[in-house]
Amino acid sequence: MESGNYKGYRIFGHAILQQVDILSPQRYGGSGTITRDTKIVEASGILGVFDTEEEAQFAGLGWARAWVDNHG
Repeated sequence: MESGNYKGYRIFGHAILQQVDILSPQRYGGSGTITRDTKIVEASGILGVFDTEEEAQFAGLGWARAWVDNHG
């Protein structure tokens, strides 16, 4: 999980393992969460499936920043 502060919100990017079976390569679902004053403001569903944890986390953080820009 990656996190940061953005315009008064705390944002998180998550990587969720999406391995279908043991022979499949590991892939990661990306999602984002936004909090303010320790309360969840908004959370995404799975935004897409990515080859690396970093890509999935980056997608979640990007979604969170966009949400704040449009709603904050």
